[in-house]
Amino acid sequence: MPEFEDDTNTIVETRTERKVKRPRLFKVLMHNDDYTTRDFVVWVLQAVFQKSEADALRIMLHVHQTGIGVAGLYSREIAETKVQKTERLARENEYPLRLTIEPEDGPDDES
Repeated sequence: MPEFEDDTNTIVETRTERKVKRPRLFKVLMHNDDYTTRDFVVWVLQAVFQKSEADALRIMLHVHQTGIGVAGLYSREIAETKVQKTERLARENEYPLRLTIEPEDGPDDES
């Protein structure tokens, strides 16, 4: 920015303040299936998503009863990593557990 002198012969510099935009967050969605055990889902929620036992049980029951539930809210990179890790663990244990991600605002708002 240009510098200039004011009435008091003081050099004044103007700066534009930059606003930092919060990164977009993504929901990691866990989908119910008829084969993955409840114990495995609770274990994954604790091991991968760092949920307490009580929160893991609550999320697992919600997924079981409604068919889908939010495992967590993360930046895109972290959400994708957690999905990949969870699906790898599920395959290693021969479970078809499926996870997806969508923007916090909903699937139609992706830019």
